[in-house]
Amino acid sequence: MKNQSLQSKAKKIKLLLLDVDGVLTDGTIILDNQGNELKAFHVRDGHGIKLAQRAGIILGIITGRKSEVVNIRARELGIEEVHQGAHRKIEIYESVIAKYGFRDDDVAYMGDDIVDVDVFKRVGMAVTVSDADPSVRPHVDMITKTEGGRGAVRELINFLLKSRGKLPSA
Repeated sequence: MKNQSLQSKAKKIKLLLLDVDGVLTDGTIILDNQGNELKAFHVRDGHGIKLAQRAGIILGIITGRKSEVVNIRARELGIEEVHQGAHRKIEIYESVIAKYGFRDDDVAYMGDDIVDVDVFKRVGMAVTVSDADPSVRPHVDMITKTEGGRGAVRELINFLLKSRGKLPSA
């Protein structure tokens, strides 16, 4: 998609919804001997989320897995829209936009696998990470240069803020 058209879409975004595994993390799931699940989150993604929130963008999470570590990270970042165990993400998506009175064009969604395609087809701006499953590529507007869990969310947020002229300078 041409950059100008993508910037036009980015300017409209009021809500950014994110998948977790493969987007906010690199997709690795570590289980210890006690059955505790561990995930690694990139600090730049977290800082980007705070920048987006300060710019007035609402953040949310829609993920198929359930993990307490996701709740902990969401609380740290002030993300209130957290939906885990979402096997039909489109249903969660529809309830979230109805809650805020948003239209599809108001929403960006970042996912990385086939379970995200129904949401990609609806949102105003569909985004995936560079190492996403290849089957999702035809359904997105933007593919980050960065891999999931390595700052891809920050890359997207920087683009959203730059499109609005709100990217903070150093």
